[in-house]
Amino acid sequence: MLDLTADLSPASSPSIAPEWEDPARYWPRLSAATGHLAAPVAVIDRDALRHNALDLLVRAGGLPIRVASKSVRVRTVLDAVLALPGYQGILAFTLAEALWLAETHDDIVLGYPTVDRGGLARLFASEEAAARITLMVDDPAQLDLIDSVAAPGRRPEVRVAIDADASLRSAVLGHIGVRRSALFTAGEVAAFARRIVRRPGFRLVGLQMYEAQIAGQGDAAGPDAPLIRLVQAQSRSELRDRRAEIVAALREVAHLEFLNGGGTGSLEFTGSDESLTEASAGSGLLGGHLFDGYRSFLPAPAAAFAFDVVRRPARDIATVLGGGWIASGPALASRQPRPVWPDGLRTMPREAAGEVQTPVQGPRAEQLGIGDRVWFRHAKSGEPAERIEHYHLVSGDEVVDELPTYRGEGKAFL
Repeated sequence: MLDLTADLSPASSPSIAPEWEDPARYWPRLSAATGHLAAPVAVIDRDALRHNALDLLVRAGGLPIRVASKSVRVRTVLDAVLALPGYQGILAFTLAEALWLAETHDDIVLGYPTVDRGGLARLFASEEAAARITLMVDDPAQLDLIDSVAAPGRRPEVRVAIDADASLRSAVLGHIGVRRSALFTAGEVAAFARRIVRRPGFRLVGLQMYEAQIAGQGDAAGPDAPLIRLVQAQSRSELRDRRAEIVAALREVAHLEFLNGGGTGSLEFTGSDESLTEASAGSGLLGGHLFDGYRSFLPAPAAAFAFDVVRRPARDIATVLGGGWIASGPALASRQPRPVWPDGLRTMPREAAGEVQTPVQGPRAEQLGIGDRVWFRHAKSGEPAERIEHYHLVSGDEVVDELPTYRGEGKAFL
């Protein structure tokens, strides 16, 4: 059983440097613990996971954190994190997933609009599920679709939250952020809120505003870092004011249960925003390498996976079987899995991480033989779980449990 509520172990004590800060200790230990297992092998280190979970709480400054399930996709991990004081509720990514999780959890917000008619019919057939799941909307047509599945009076009251655009609209650079909701101003959000509360069969309970241009963009290094920092500073200032206006306008329309913002990369900002009642985070729990490029924090590499060398095409190249577990986003190196042990390895620019094989190059590749193991870190967090049936939970020098992924439980939601 995965328990993160126990006292911090000596390995996690602030007076002792965590083992993951010393790669020459950390990765060989994981190799030794899993050496009897066939590759590909995926692991979660319990102490590193606990470190990340507690660090996210510190960074959020006391604001409760809703766990983004798409970045975990392991129910055991979701349950263990939600048992920690300071975490509450799940941010799900599909209605089918939300219905499944609602069998054991009572506070689930669907982070994206749904047009799953079959799922909606299942939701309306259960008073309990309808009370546990909040749907996300940002367009009257979504309300129409819900009514077309079951008219008001023939279904439970539907809990909904509004998704408002948290991006930056720059006069010079244009739209900075992800393309989500069309609702941007306080007036637009309030007008839509009034349409919701006037419609029978709906109850407006929340607001979501995800600032991807802050949470999802590293600012630590690279030629664009100064510009990124400048744009993010402008975005934080603009968003703080606009979000306060939106929240004030919504409070005049309805009583809201939650006001959600943030992501792993922006928790300090989110926690300082007095307009919000909760933050969301998920990827930071498992610690993908995408977050190595942030100045404000550095998560432990709690999750990793390893492949075995199967061929040697050149003196300084070793090829492993597998590897192409690519994260969402633009098709850049930042979204690819990264070889981390032995150190000094890199993927090759013309091949990168392959669907079936991945060549790695570097001086240390010369020392790799057939059957040797190479460790990789994922870029974000959800992508490995779509490829494996379980993580091996490592504590100290041994595997202490197997944690089934969604796929391992026979689920594939998206």
